[in-house]
Amino acid sequence: MKITASEVNKLRQSTGAGMMDCKKALVEAEGDFDKAVENLRKKGQKVAANRADRDSSEGAVLAKVNEEKTAGVIVSLNCETDFVAKNDSYLKLANALTDLALHFETLEDFLAADFEGITVAEKLTEQTGVIGEKIEIGGFKTLKAPFVGSYIHAGNKIATLVGLSGSINDAEEVSKNVAMQVAAMNPIALNEEGVDATVIEKEIEIAKEQLRQEGKPEAMLDNIVKGKINRFYKDNTLVNQDYIKDNKVSVAAYVKSAGDVIVTGFERVALV
Repeated sequence: MKITASEVNKLRQSTGAGMMDCKKALVEAEGDFDKAVENLRKKGQKVAANRADRDSSEGAVLAKVNEEKTAGVIVSLNCETDFVAKNDSYLKLANALTDLALHFETLEDFLAADFEGITVAEKLTEQTGVIGEKIEIGGFKTLKAPFVGSYIHAGNKIATLVGLSGSINDAEEVSKNVAMQVAAMNPIALNEEGVDATVIEKEIEIAKEQLRQEGKPEAMLDNIVKGKINRFYKDNTLVNQDYIKDNKVSVAAYVKSAGDVIVTGFERVALV
């Protein structure tokens, strides 16, 4: 049967599939639009199954904050190649999915959410068929605080969220600066209390062994190691790190200088 250009274009706009794929789907569906959409989605499932073991280490990592600045989300939409990740339609999809993700607290609920008449999970399968690459959510993080700020590193490779204990005049700038710190320095925890005890035990063990190899007396080890652990906290916990824009002060001191607030939490997602 004859398939018009307008019908092909309508299907293309709805699914994002190529012109020839849309025409073929409409021909196979004998002009039935809904059946053509279903055929394209089935194709997506087939492609997704064939590419399930492929590495999806490229993509776009985006962060969004709600209008009230009290909650934020980071979504990493992963694909196989940088070429696809930089495509305008791919970035448009990543932005739309991240906007939707603001309304959910878990990845499971987000994947089950409605997106243009199908679930997010089904949309990812559909787009795998359209693009021909494995597409999946590689990272999903949420954060709530009295004030939440965000930062997306150039190229959409890293995105971060930072929570402050309250809103001050410069909360937007302060939270963004600290979010940039998180992106650049990749702290393992907010403060000393946030570091897993097993991590510290391992650091103590390594430090003591290094000191023994240097010939330090056993009686001196505990005091020397104490200093090394303090250095570990300074290098690896956010509030204790040197502030990247002024290494004469810590991140905690920088935030305190801006007003009566502290950093309450952070999240970071990066493409591996």
